[in-house]
Amino acid sequence: MAKKTLSRQELIDRREELVAEYKKQTPRNAKKRVLTKKERKVLGIGRDQGHATLRHLRMNAFKVNALIRLVVGKPLEEAYAILQYTPHGASQPLTKLLKSAEANAVNNNGMNADNLYVAELCAMQGPTLKRIRARARGQASWIRKRTCHVDVVLKESQEV
Repeated sequence: MAKKTLSRQELIDRREELVAEYKKQTPRNAKKRVLTKKERKVLGIGRDQGHATLRHLRMNAFKVNALIRLVVGKPLEEAYAILQYTPHGASQPLTKLLKSAEANAVNNNGMNADNLYVAELCAMQGPTLKRIRARARGQASWIRKRTCHVDVVLKESQEV
Protein backbone atom coordinates (compact mmCIF):
# COMPACT_ATOMS: atom_id res chain seq x y z
CA MET A 1 0.00 0.00 0.00
CA ALA A 2 1.51 3.29 -1.10
CA LYS A 3 1.75 6.22 1.25
CA LYS A 4 -0.52 9.13 0.36
CA THR A 5 1.44 12.31 -0.22
CA LEU A 6 -0.30 15.57 0.45
CA SER A 7 -0.27 18.47 -1.96
CA ARG A 8 1.25 21.80 -0.98
CA GLN A 9 -2.18 23.39 -0.46
CA GLU A 10 -3.35 20.47 1.73
CA LEU A 11 -0.19 20.81 3.82
CA ILE A 12 -0.75 24.53 4.32
CA ASP A 13 -4.43 24.01 5.22
CA ARG A 14 -3.65 21.26 7.80
CA ARG A 15 -0.41 22.82 9.08
CA GLU A 16 -1.34 23.17 12.77
CA GLU A 17 -2.73 19.65 12.96
CA LEU A 18 0.31 18.06 11.26
CA VAL A 19 2.87 19.98 13.33
CA ALA A 20 1.07 19.10 16.57
CA GLU A 21 0.95 15.43 15.55
CA TYR A 22 4.64 15.48 14.63
CA LYS A 23 5.78 17.09 17.92
CA LYS A 24 3.48 15.01 20.14
CA GLN A 25 5.25 12.78 22.68
CA THR A 26 4.72 9.12 21.88
CA PRO A 27 5.99 5.87 23.36
CA ARG A 28 9.24 4.65 21.82
CA ASN A 29 7.57 1.63 20.20
CA ALA A 30 4.71 3.65 18.64
CA LYS A 31 5.14 4.59 15.01
CA LYS A 32 4.90 8.26 14.17
CA ARG A 33 3.95 9.52 10.74
CA VAL A 34 7.12 9.98 8.73
CA LEU A 35 7.16 13.25 6.83
CA THR A 36 8.95 13.60 3.53
CA LYS A 37 11.59 16.26 3.00
CA LYS A 38 9.12 18.32 0.93
CA GLU A 39 6.47 18.11 3.66
CA ARG A 40 8.95 19.17 6.38
CA LYS A 41 10.03 22.13 4.24
CA VAL A 42 6.47 23.33 3.59
CA LEU A 43 5.48 22.91 7.26
CA GLY A 44 8.65 24.64 8.47
CA ILE A 45 9.71 21.76 10.72
CA GLY A 46 13.39 21.89 11.63
CA ARG A 47 13.80 25.60 10.84
CA ASP A 48 14.22 26.42 14.53
CA GLN A 49 17.39 24.36 15.01
CA GLY A 50 20.87 23.73 13.72
CA HIS A 51 21.79 20.09 13.21
CA ALA A 52 25.07 18.31 12.47
CA THR A 53 26.24 14.68 12.52
CA LEU A 54 29.68 13.13 12.94
CA ARG A 55 29.91 9.58 11.65
CA HIS A 56 32.54 6.88 12.30
CA LEU A 57 34.47 8.67 15.06
CA ARG A 58 37.22 6.23 16.09
CA MET A 59 36.38 6.31 19.77
CA ASN A 60 34.12 4.32 22.04
CA ALA A 61 30.65 5.86 22.48
CA PHE A 62 30.83 5.31 26.26
CA LYS A 63 33.90 7.56 26.51
CA VAL A 64 32.37 10.24 24.27
CA ASN A 65 29.15 10.25 26.31
CA ALA A 66 31.18 11.00 29.46
CA LEU A 67 32.28 14.28 27.87
CA ILE A 68 28.88 14.98 26.34
CA ARG A 69 27.22 15.07 29.78
CA LEU A 70 29.29 18.16 30.62
CA VAL A 71 28.06 20.10 27.59
CA VAL A 72 24.34 19.36 27.11
CA GLY A 73 22.04 22.24 28.03
CA LYS A 74 24.82 24.84 28.14
CA PRO A 75 25.02 28.00 26.01
CA LEU A 76 27.25 27.59 22.97
CA GLU A 77 30.11 29.80 24.19
CA GLU A 78 30.21 27.98 27.53
CA ALA A 79 30.24 24.63 25.70
CA TYR A 80 33.23 25.77 23.63
CA ALA A 81 35.06 26.79 26.82
CA ILE A 82 34.35 23.45 28.51
CA LEU A 83 35.58 21.50 25.50
CA GLN A 84 38.68 23.66 25.09
CA TYR A 85 39.89 23.14 28.66
CA THR A 86 38.90 19.50 29.11
CA PRO A 87 41.82 17.09 28.57
CA HIS A 88 39.88 14.48 26.63
CA GLY A 89 40.49 12.97 23.21
CA ALA A 90 36.94 13.62 22.04
CA SER A 91 37.01 17.35 22.77
CA GLN A 92 38.51 18.38 19.42
CA PRO A 93 36.02 16.42 17.23
CA LEU A 94 33.11 17.65 19.37
CA THR A 95 34.30 21.25 19.02
CA LYS A 96 34.41 20.90 15.24
CA LEU A 97 30.95 19.31 15.28
CA LEU A 98 29.50 22.18 17.36
CA LYS A 99 31.03 24.73 14.97
CA SER A 100 29.46 22.91 12.03
CA ALA A 101 26.04 22.87 13.70
CA GLU A 102 26.40 26.57 14.54
CA ALA A 103 27.21 27.37 10.91
CA ASN A 104 24.19 25.33 9.76
CA ALA A 105 21.92 27.19 12.19
CA VAL A 106 23.18 30.64 11.22
CA ASN A 107 23.56 30.20 7.45
CA ASN A 108 20.69 27.83 6.62
CA ASN A 109 18.07 28.83 9.17
CA GLY A 110 18.95 32.48 9.87
CA MET A 111 19.29 32.03 13.63
CA ASN A 112 21.20 34.38 15.94
CA ALA A 113 24.54 32.86 17.01
CA ASP A 114 24.47 34.67 20.37
CA ASN A 115 21.33 32.90 21.65
CA LEU A 116 22.19 29.31 20.69
CA TYR A 117 22.45 26.50 23.23
CA VAL A 118 23.17 22.77 22.99
CA ALA A 119 19.71 21.20 23.07
CA GLU A 120 20.63 17.59 22.23
CA LEU A 121 23.97 15.83 21.92
CA CYS A 122 24.27 12.06 21.86
CA ALA A 123 26.80 9.43 20.83
CA MET A 124 25.59 6.09 19.52
CA GLN A 125 27.65 3.00 18.84
CA GLY A 126 28.85 2.69 15.26
CA PRO A 127 30.28 -0.29 13.40
CA THR A 128 33.11 -2.16 15.10
CA LEU A 129 36.19 -2.66 12.98
CA LYS A 130 38.00 -5.93 13.63
CA ARG A 131 41.67 -6.66 13.12
CA ILE A 132 43.46 -9.98 13.56
CA ARG A 133 46.21 -10.14 16.15
CA ALA A 134 48.85 -12.88 16.33
CA ARG A 135 48.99 -14.76 19.64
CA ALA A 136 51.14 -17.46 21.19
CA ARG A 137 51.41 -20.97 19.67
CA GLY A 138 50.16 -19.93 16.24
CA GLN A 139 46.77 -18.76 17.46
CA ALA A 140 45.03 -15.48 16.62
CA SER A 141 42.44 -13.22 18.23
CA TRP A 142 40.40 -10.18 17.30
CA ILE A 143 41.18 -6.59 18.18
CA ARG A 144 37.93 -4.59 18.26
CA LYS A 145 38.27 -0.99 17.06
CA ARG A 146 35.13 0.73 18.33
CA THR A 147 33.51 3.65 16.52
CA CYS A 148 30.57 5.93 17.25
CA HIS A 149 28.20 8.37 15.57
CA VAL A 150 27.58 11.73 17.26
CA ASP A 151 24.50 13.92 16.63
CA VAL A 152 24.07 17.50 17.84
CA VAL A 153 21.06 19.84 17.78
CA LEU A 154 21.40 23.54 18.60
CA LYS A 155 18.36 25.66 19.40
CA GLU A 156 17.77 29.31 20.20
CA SER A 157 17.08 30.13 23.82
CA GLN A 158 13.80 31.94 24.48
CA GLU A 159 15.18 34.42 27.01
CA VAL A 160 17.19 37.31 25.60
